[in-house]
Amino acid sequence: MAPPLAASTPLLHGEFGSYPAKGPRFALTLTSQALHIQRLRPKPEARPRGGLVPLAEVSGCCTLRSRSPSDPGAYFCVYTYPQGRRGGRRRAARTFRADGAATYEENRAEAQRWATALVCLLRGLPLPGDGEITPDLLPRPARLLLLVNPFGGRGLAWQWCKNHVLPMISEAGLSFNLIQTERQNHARELVQGLNLGEWDGIVTVSGDGLLYEVLNGLLDRPDWEEAVKTPVGILPCGSGNALAGAVNQRGGFAPCLGLDLLLNCSLLLCRGGSQPLDLLSVTLASGARCFSFLSVAWGFVSDVDIQSERFRALGSARFTLGTVLGLAALHTYRGRLSYLPASTEPPSPGPSLPRAKSELVLAPAPAPPAAHSPLHRSVSDLPLPLPQPSLASPGSPEPLAVLSLNGGGPELAGDWGGAGDAPLSPDPLMPSPPNLPKAAVLSPITEGPPEMPVSSGPHPPGPGTPAAACRWGPPDHLLPPLGSPLPPDWVTLEGDFVLMLAISPSHLGADLVAAPHARFDDGLVHLLWVRSGVSRAMLLRLFLAMENGSHLSLGCPQLGYATARAFRLEPLTPRGVLTVDGEQVEYGPLQAQMHPGMGTLLTGPPGCPRQEP
Repeated sequence: MAPPLAASTPLLHGEFGSYPAKGPRFALTLTSQALHIQRLRPKPEARPRGGLVPLAEVSGCCTLRSRSPSDPGAYFCVYTYPQGRRGGRRRAARTFRADGAATYEENRAEAQRWATALVCLLRGLPLPGDGEITPDLLPRPARLLLLVNPFGGRGLAWQWCKNHVLPMISEAGLSFNLIQTERQNHARELVQGLNLGEWDGIVTVSGDGLLYEVLNGLLDRPDWEEAVKTPVGILPCGSGNALAGAVNQRGGFAPCLGLDLLLNCSLLLCRGGSQPLDLLSVTLASGARCFSFLSVAWGFVSDVDIQSERFRALGSARFTLGTVLGLAALHTYRGRLSYLPASTEPPSPGPSLPRAKSELVLAPAPAPPAAHSPLHRSVSDLPLPLPQPSLASPGSPEPLAVLSLNGGGPELAGDWGGAGDAPLSPDPLMPSPPNLPKAAVLSPITEGPPEMPVSSGPHPPGPGTPAAACRWGPPDHLLPPLGSPLPPDWVTLEGDFVLMLAISPSHLGADLVAAPHARFDDGLVHLLWVRSGVSRAMLLRLFLAMENGSHLSLGCPQLGYATARAFRLEPLTPRGVLTVDGEQVEYGPLQAQMHPGMGTLLTGPPGCPRQEP
């Protein structure tokens, strides 16, 4: 096996023109980490501004051709999202003209060679050592089902999805169908009736709550063992974006919120790549069972989460306001926490975490094209600027005429063309095979209850409402029946607590690193608790320190931390709030067991660890 190439090793090098044709000429060099751009004419740049384009900022590329029959040049366009001086990302596109040969066919082959190499690097696909780089190296576009909660966060989810997510994943060449959820548990019902073999991933465009519905829907199917392997992803458009914060950190990006976090996670989704995801099986007092990918909380954290629901219009600021109010009326709760300690210590944060051996690639291996059955409600007649229950990319069998996506981006004449230049049109790298049917038999979605009218806002469960129970899923072999004695190798703590938190990934919020050592697939549940006696000032310091994950080093005597494989929580205070992944569940004793790597999370490639200043 050949050793990996150094990041600075040139893979391709060449000279190109630009669009419009009378623009400057460039020397391009492609490495495994970046595209280097140097202007040659009319005046060479010693230190070109914007001349280094890291692949981490590239969403995709496409090939194009001039609509002028006399133009022998071929074009390829690179879509980038560089960070500005103030930190925010803005879309930029660079179009280059392959014109080194006399004929269009030869120039087209060169443009496709560069576009193919760039896409392979973005997706982590190997390039042939001495072989020819042709579009045959590319697999079929990945097919994603996007589920959007239009009321997520501050009600901006649909607008952000339309303006940012759909263009970006289309630039990446991904095929998608989009459905807007209309009520609570709608996503759960949808995935229970899906033909999962038609999709390479299910991506939620909302907060953590919608992904909770999707995962529990997958596990509430008779074929749950295969269904739960379906890759799932999250694009943060909600008020609680904890999992997205962890994905953002794994991708090597600096902590951020709002639109910046959405653009970062969208870039990672475009790059492809997934890894195992630990899931926590939670059994409630009634015997109902649900599955968590994030956290189980009791006390201060769950109080803030639920009581801040009335401030949902503030977006992520609702938690800041809720924390201030919670500190003003701080409560303690008597209870008993028992856990089965992990057999191994949590991994220490090092300079880099190894890529999991079982890490997958979003784009599947090349395979014969198969007919794709679109969703029963996959195409809407409404124009794109209006909210729609469902939508599909033009790469699906029923393209939308109102969209110019998935075919190479916007009409380039308006963005880059000059007065004397003919407009460019998409020149797909992989044209559809002639025998591929244009439409296939629909696979209807099995809905549960009859559809309800579109709500005017989110509908959180009422106090004490149990979570929808999963009838299927793996057995919890580490847990005795709830209420029976625990094995002797368990540790039990009893007393008055301010909070108890059981968390699987590193983040409790987009900017709160509650378990800095945690990974998506470490097989551990990370337990944190704060006993009574902690001052309001110290509790505030703990949460402020969570912004960089340094709270465990503050030396707070009331703060405890342990890693476990399973735990049991028995509240002894008659009233309180329990949440699973931010959703309120019935109050009473509960227990949970970690199931390592049971799910699959779309994360993009791991990035270089960010160096703290």
